[in-house]
Amino acid sequence: MGRDADRDHVDPDGPDAPWEHDHAVVDGVRLHYVAAGPPDGDLVVCLHGFPAFWYTWHEAIPALADAGYRVLAPDMRGYNRSAKPRDVAAYRTDELVGDVAGLIEGAGRGSAHVLGHDWGGLVAWHLAARRPDVVARLGVLNAPHPSAYERELRSNPRQLLRSWYVLVAQVPWLPAVLLSRDDAALVGRLFERAGVDGDAFSPAEVAQYRAAFARPGVAGAALNYYRAAFRETLRRLPRGGVGDLPIGVPTLVVWGERDPALSVSLLEDLDRWVADLTVARLPDAGHWVLAEEPETVLNSLLAFLDR
Repeated sequence: MGRDADRDHVDPDGPDAPWEHDHAVVDGVRLHYVAAGPPDGDLVVCLHGFPAFWYTWHEAIPALADAGYRVLAPDMRGYNRSAKPRDVAAYRTDELVGDVAGLIEGAGRGSAHVLGHDWGGLVAWHLAARRPDVVARLGVLNAPHPSAYERELRSNPRQLLRSWYVLVAQVPWLPAVLLSRDDAALVGRLFERAGVDGDAFSPAEVAQYRAAFARPGVAGAALNYYRAAFRETLRRLPRGGVGDLPIGVPTLVVWGERDPALSVSLLEDLDRWVADLTVARLPDAGHWVLAEEPETVLNSLLAFLDR
């Protein structure tokens, strides 16, 4: 049985929504975000992945705000209401990391707790490695440490096969057309079938994701994340790959073990790169852990941030 269409659903733009909309300009790129919680609370920045938008965190935002945190959840560049640079180079890791660091600094903070899922998690890993000064604590939901991911691509044929979509994204124009046509119907089907039992999202939630992805330019921009990463990987390979990306901040990894795209083996030897590591494994959840087991994930995040 799927989720009730009205379960905890709030119109993201409605007057009763527990957040407010705003924007920041970082290095000339306009980033839309929602904000909630007391202005003087410790800052938490929530980063979404593909093919979503800030709404990934709509169940977490009120809980974090009620716990006293100031929460910012941006549309990553290229998504929903944020600016959509056309060049693939605009989606390189340095640019994505700069967006988050700039958002934190623009909020008048020296650092923030950073939470990320999927691509947002990958950006969060890189931010913590490259700019540890702006990350107080790091929380990652089903997004592999970059060094572990490259290790698995080299040594684990199953993970290589699971990453087929990265190669598909390199095809010019066709994937963007398929993803965006009929008001992003394909993206809608992805969310309709998401989760171990295919019921992670209600129809109302699916409609929100589909509408956000159907905005002009989003499909191409979202694919450019994969294109930029693929090109960066090809340039790194002769030099031995991404290398060791040490993480010096306290880190929580929440992992749905039934993720169809990411192997559980990506958790192995994580303490090689992460000095202060906590891993919460969810054996009955898939890739969309926050939607599949919201209470468990939120309890883990709050306990970690309050530690």
